[in-house]
Amino acid sequence: MDVFALPLFPALFLIAIGLLLAAMSSAARTAIAAVSRSRMTALEAGGNRRAGLVIGFMDKRERLVAALVIGRAALLVAVTVLAASLSVAAFGVAGLAYAALGMLCIIVVFAEVLPRTIATLRPERTALLLARPTAVAMAVLEPVAAALDAAVRGVLRLCGIQLGAASASSGAEELRGAVDLMHKEGSFEKLDRDMVGGILDLKDLTVLDVMVHRTKMVTIDVGDAPAKVVRDVLAAPYTRIPLWRDSSENIIGVLHGKDLLRALAAAGGDAATIDVASLALPAWFVPESTSLQDQLKAFLRRKTHFAMVVDEYGDMMGLVTLEDIIEEIVGDIRDEHDVQVTGVRPQRDGSVNVDGAVPVRDLNRVMDWRLPDEEATTIAGLVIHEARSIPEAGQAFTFHGFRFQVLRRQRNRITALKITPLDQVATA
Repeated sequence: MDVFALPLFPALFLIAIGLLLAAMSSAARTAIAAVSRSRMTALEAGGNRRAGLVIGFMDKRERLVAALVIGRAALLVAVTVLAASLSVAAFGVAGLAYAALGMLCIIVVFAEVLPRTIATLRPERTALLLARPTAVAMAVLEPVAAALDAAVRGVLRLCGIQLGAASASSGAEELRGAVDLMHKEGSFEKLDRDMVGGILDLKDLTVLDVMVHRTKMVTIDVGDAPAKVVRDVLAAPYTRIPLWRDSSENIIGVLHGKDLLRALAAAGGDAATIDVASLALPAWFVPESTSLQDQLKAFLRRKTHFAMVVDEYGDMMGLVTLEDIIEEIVGDIRDEHDVQVTGVRPQRDGSVNVDGAVPVRDLNRVMDWRLPDEEATTIAGLVIHEARSIPEAGQAFTFHGFRFQVLRRQRNRITALKITPLDQVATA
């Protein structure tokens, strides 16, 4: 032990410095893992150079971890050896046990738990404070870390583990998880959470998920008398109405209520002289597979709010509007001319009576449920998909944590259901 014989105070000073550096390493590793990348990006844009260093560490996280682990391990070995030499000099061979026990307690408390706790509570401040010391450590230890990283990758390949096979969660998933957590903690309202979720879902939904089905469209026959067309347009709750000829699926254009009123005013109120077909705007047809994100961009680019949806064979499926897409983000938008549609009726026993045509996504929003909407758009479609048949009235099914009972069926359509969460069934 003579090699390590040092005066008491210099040795204690070196031990303290080693423990401090090890604590800084633990804190930096924890803080950089917990800090918000978006916050660091904003700080960097504001001229904070240390935030830029933190972003650089986040871009090469594996190399950073390797460098900090190497440095920390070397420091802890060095301070433990120094402590052992002092303890043996003071207590003989028994000093080894004293040094091991004492250093274990000191390392766990001051080089592990305490710095990690501080970094967890103040990740942003800790990451910025330790950015430059960490950069120095990286500059010194990165070559060793690179060699260690290559060795680890080689061992993993020998074990048959393909690097990159497990995909990390996307930024959208991280944002959604953060918003859900804030909602559970009470710092984010349900409406705000739904709006963020709606924005994130736009790229995964298609116009088929939000369109108005052709059976529910308000349309006008261009062959009707102009006076009847005027009455129908005034009675409709919409300003843009598809025009058809010969067949309701043969859409020849879109009639705007303002264009009709201008023509009526120009004709001195004589509807019989109006050529309705000449007022129609060209119909815009989009495939049912178009994502809502792409359709929103197309609406903005074309400066129009209305499109007809067709399937792969060109057959009419329905229509989609800019308002339909915005409602996926902000929820239902009602005005004084909208027809109030009631389709979700909560009951006192905890169950909910639902019209079969209610979209699954709308039901999830209203009740804060998580029924799957990948295989079916409406709640009736979900029941038919799960039952693999068209159930009769009175039949009941249990799936996805709910009991579904068919209340009414008209021909091949389920028109009303009673949905009860299983926890409500158990307590009934």
